[in-house]
Amino acid sequence: MPATIDTVRDVLIDTLELAHAPGDLADDTELFGALPELDSFGVVALVGALEDRFEITIDDDEFGAELFETVGSLTRFVEAKLATD
Repeated sequence: MPATIDTVRDVLIDTLELAHAPGDLADDTELFGALPELDSFGVVALVGALEDRFEITIDDDEFGAELFETVGSLTRFVEAKLATD
């Protein structure tokens, strides 16, 4: 089974249609504010894709700019959700 960060990278690339290879997205790669594709519509699409891929539920009050700060912050959030769901 792939590591969570690998799956998060795949979801980011697929959902936002990024022209990046998975290896281009390191733990400290900035997302929100750094990727033009991650606008308000991109956030909604990304949240939906993460929920589908990981079979988790992300409540509206759980996400903000800090969640989408880096690939690592997003991955840690998903891992925490997987541990509690």
